[in-house]
Amino acid sequence: MPKLTQARWAWWLPILVVVSLVALVSCQEDQEDAASAPAASSSQTTPTEPAAQAAAGEPSTATEQADPMAIPTASPLQQPLGAPDGVPEELKTVWEVWALLTSEHYDRSTFDIEAFNEAAIRGMIEAIGDPHTSYVRPEVFRIENDDLYGRFEGIGASVQMRPDGKLLVVAPIEGSPAEKAGLKPGDVILAVNGESIEGLSLLEAVSKIRGPRGTEARLLIVHLGSLDEIEVSVVRDVIPLESVKVRTQPDDRFAHIRLSTFYSDTAEQLQDAIKEAQSDGRDGLILDVRNNPGGLLSSVIDIVSLFVDEGLVLYEVNGAGRRTDHEVRNAGEFADIPMVLLVNESSASASEILAGALKDHERAPVIGGTTFGKGSVNILRRLENEGGLYLTFAKWFSPLGRPIEGEGVTPDIEVTSRDPKKADVDQLEKAFEVLAGIVDGTGAGVTN
Repeated sequence: MPKLTQARWAWWLPILVVVSLVALVSCQEDQEDAASAPAASSSQTTPTEPAAQAAAGEPSTATEQADPMAIPTASPLQQPLGAPDGVPEELKTVWEVWALLTSEHYDRSTFDIEAFNEAAIRGMIEAIGDPHTSYVRPEVFRIENDDLYGRFEGIGASVQMRPDGKLLVVAPIEGSPAEKAGLKPGDVILAVNGESIEGLSLLEAVSKIRGPRGTEARLLIVHLGSLDEIEVSVVRDVIPLESVKVRTQPDDRFAHIRLSTFYSDTAEQLQDAIKEAQSDGRDGLILDVRNNPGGLLSSVIDIVSLFVDEGLVLYEVNGAGRRTDHEVRNAGEFADIPMVLLVNESSASASEILAGALKDHERAPVIGGTTFGKGSVNILRRLENEGGLYLTFAKWFSPLGRPIEGEGVTPDIEVTSRDPKKADVDQLEKAFEVLAGIVDGTGAGVTN
């Protein structure tokens, strides 16, 4: 379809509502055809005069008066409606159906145009089959970027929509109400306060989970590895946007710094934390992005640029096949600091960009489990009704062309366990061991 200007979209967008209605009308006609056949053969049904004439071998002269419930017949328009100029060729039939429904349907005076608009939009999105593309109602649109540029009130858990339409907990924010209530990575949320959220878009589901501080969110969940549905009560609170957490113990040889997400100021906070660690005499850095669901693209580029002198951080390819390269910006201030990177299955999106870049540049061994596999570039476009369309715009690839979407980043050294607590301990111990080998020269750095 040729690209349309915003002005042209503004006037013919309502015709798209018929996309969902066309299938509905077709199904209704099929049902009527099926229903009419047994009725015509029933001994309790008296045929109309034309039908009786046909049974007697007599030609009918009143076809146009035949019972439309018995034999639905096409009634062509005297003149084709003809779509207005500017309607794309692919949508002319859709426009005709819309025009007929709104001008001739018996219930046209009761039509809820907004409901039709939303139903058609959802129908188109559902046909795409992309769990990362969704319609955002106007009342939900306001939550855009709340968790990237300001504080918000809610339960404090990063979530993603699974392909089957169920809401997956990627990771609870450390110290959040969600973590205190027992939510864990891999849990599935089925309902909020008794209302099912299955089938909702990601942002719609999030809008139901968030709420004012001090209010209760009753979540119906299924824990990872369980079949039982349980209800968990979480009291909402103000979620602090702290992304850099220093986990270094007083006697540790190396700095252990955890990134919980990628906000606009995360690179600056990380820079300060590393400088302080160096002043304390730490010999190296364990950078930890386990359970980090991602964040701003600009933030992760800035962070990679702290450790890599030059080259690609990642590249993206859009739907037209156009590639956009994202290069390191500014010289790597900490390009020489010995380091390792910790990841796990809940390291997603920007965390995977960081892992892919450090791995491809052979800058730091990646230790832990294969990452989540969220490598789609999503943007939120504002619509004329003050709602939005959250859509997959492109997909990310590591500097060497490794796909992230659906694949994740495979660690150089895999350390996993079915027990999450044991996995955390084992991964951190391995990080100290590998980093000591790099600093002391007793162990070769792990490469691709």
